[in-house]
Amino acid sequence: MRRQLERDEIMSRVHIACAAALLILAGSAPAFAIGPTGLAAPAPKKILRIAAAKPTLAPFAFVSFCVAHGDECRTRNSASTLVLTPNLLRELKRVNVEVNNTITPMNDAPGRDSWDIDVRYGDCEDYVLTKRSRLAKLGWPENKLRVAVAMTRNNNGHAVLVVSTDKGDLVLDNRNDEIKNWQDTDLRWLKIQSDENPMFWNEVSAGR
Repeated sequence: MRRQLERDEIMSRVHIACAAALLILAGSAPAFAIGPTGLAAPAPKKILRIAAAKPTLAPFAFVSFCVAHGDECRTRNSASTLVLTPNLLRELKRVNVEVNNTITPMNDAPGRDSWDIDVRYGDCEDYVLTKRSRLAKLGWPENKLRVAVAMTRNNNGHAVLVVSTDKGDLVLDNRNDEIKNWQDTDLRWLKIQSDENPMFWNEVSAGR
């Protein structure tokens, strides 16, 4: 009986020591989570940029748009890095909200996919091109303003503007006014403009 009590007391001390060690580890390494099997792997680091894969064809309606609006499909102002200052972020938010509130959503007629800028009524592509055009006129580098095509959670085709900054690839979406990191959206990415030539497009290497 005495040996049993001594054994129980030793085991209790061991459990207390283990619990204390886990608490110390949790406090000193917050990137790790303590689960039923012990320490889990570090939380995955957010990928800042969309990874382009092999070249692909640009959407046909985009090519038609470029034929009609050649100046909108040239890179006149480029940059190696776009530093997103607080002032630029405010400007980005303002343009996003203004365009979202200026264009009334209306889908193209079946079989007639038309992309345009500065329209009163339009669908997602018209929002994207209008935002890109306005930001470019404000001096934003065109090679950092890229049109991307994706699928929504409901498997609907969708287009958004991706702004590549030192804070990551940010998404301007006409469905809401919030600007998000590309990984924080509900989109499954398909293709995106090249940052070297807006007429060239690439597949996206991963859906998320």
